Formats: sequence, C-alpha cells, structure tokens
Amino acid sequence: MQRIMCRAKLHRLTVTETNVNYEGSITLDAALLKAADILPHEKVQVVNISNGHRFETYAIEGISGEVCLNGAAARLATPGDLIIVICYTLIDEKEAKTLVPKIVHVDSHNKIK
Repeated sequence: MQRIMCRAKLHRLTVTETNVNYEGSITLDAALLKAADILPHEKVQVVNISNGHRFETYAIEGISGEVCLNGAAARLATPGDLIIVICYTLIDEKEAKTLVPKIVHVDSHNKIK
C-alpha cells in the first residue's frame, strides 16, 4: 500500500508580499527551500493560519526573507499573515513508518531559528 505523507514543513512563515498579476506560485527564500528540501516548481500546500484558507500551488525561489503569494493565491492572504507550507511524498507503508519530516521553524523575519 502507498501512503501520502508529510515530508517537509515550513512553519509559521510571515507573508511579506502578494502579487495577483504574477502567473502563480509562492515565492520563498531559497535558504528555506533548501532547509526543507523543497525543489523549485515542486507542489506544496499552503495553510493560512490567519484566515484558515488552504490551497495548493508550487514553490519558486526568492530573495532572503521573501514569502510572496502570486497569482490567484494572492487573493487568499495579505502581508503579515502567518502561513505553513507543507510538502508531501507518496511512499510505501513500510517507509512511511520510519519517515521523519523535515520541519523548519522560522522567526518573524522568516529566518531559520
């Protein structure tokens, strides 16, 4: 049996910007992507702690401290909102039992704690 499991999480990011005119995605600090082992263009789920919205998009690299929701997703958050970015993997049940997700906690400036 295959299981869909959380393999990475960026916890309590602060949205710094929204850009409805961009094609889509979430722009994230490249250091955060690396720490969570999330690749550019990889599918992620975004959970907005501030308003309860949940949606899927893909990640792209940005500058230090940047967390920008782009395209339609920009309508689901405002700067200052706290969000969680989750990346999942499909693995077999045996591997799922030993999977340890990479969880990255950040401060209010989106710097790794």
